[in-house]
This record gives sequence, structure tokens and C-alpha cells, in this order.
Amino acid sequence: MAGEFSVEIVTPDKKFFEGTTEMVVVRTINGDVGILKNHASYVAPLDIGLLKLKKDGSFREATVAGGFIQVDKEKTTILTEAAEWADQIDVQRANKAKEEAEGKIKSADEKEAKLAKVDLKKAINRIEASNKRD
Repeated sequence: MAGEFSVEIVTPDKKFFEGTTEMVVVRTINGDVGILKNHASYVAPLDIGLLKLKKDGSFREATVAGGFIQVDKEKTTILTEAAEWADQIDVQRANKAKEEAEGKIKSADEKEAKLAKVDLKKAINRIEASNKRD
């Protein structure tokens, strides 16, 4: 058995999570990566996606909005623009953000449409994560 290791997840406005876990699964820009205790040192940019923390044999899921993951001997650190536990997502707010982003994409100039596409991806990620909890 691999054992537990320290994890810290930080957003610009708070420490989202600090504790131990058996495994971290996170979406990088190159695909999903699983981290276990004694993983080689590693740094990668994160994509908008799900983050999974395994504790006592079961996973707890959260959404992350990009950022970076850094793994070293002491702990795994995740810096992200935003993080939210899947079971705490306000689905109505996520659906509203999705609709607003879709509207901006249709009516905005190229630069604003590009930003709206990122907002749309974040909203869809939150909606999909909330659907998995059911």
C-alpha cells in the first residue's frame, strides 16, 4: 500500500484544503495524472477539470479552474484560480454562468468570446461535477 501524503490546495482567497490523502487525481493540460506517496518531483499546469482526493478508500471530488500542481518529497501543492467541492456546487448559479457565457460568445468580439469560452468551460465543469454527486 502506498500510504498517505500531505496535500495543500490554495486559491487566491483561501486555503481550500490541507490534509493527507492516499491519492490525488488532477487534470493537467496534457491529461489526467494520478499522484501517490513517494511520487517523483513534478510540476505541471492544470486545466479546468476535476480534482479527486482519495481518503480511506473513497474519493472526494472538487472542481478546479486551472493553475499548477507541484509534487515534492514533503507534499503536493495545488495552486488554482478557484476550487469547489462537487457536493457544495450551487447548480442554479452554475447554469446561470453557463447561459451568460453562451450569450457572450454569440455577441462578443473575438477577445471577449475567447474569455467567455473559458467561463463556459468552468461552468460546464461545475455542472458536470454536481451531476456526479447524485
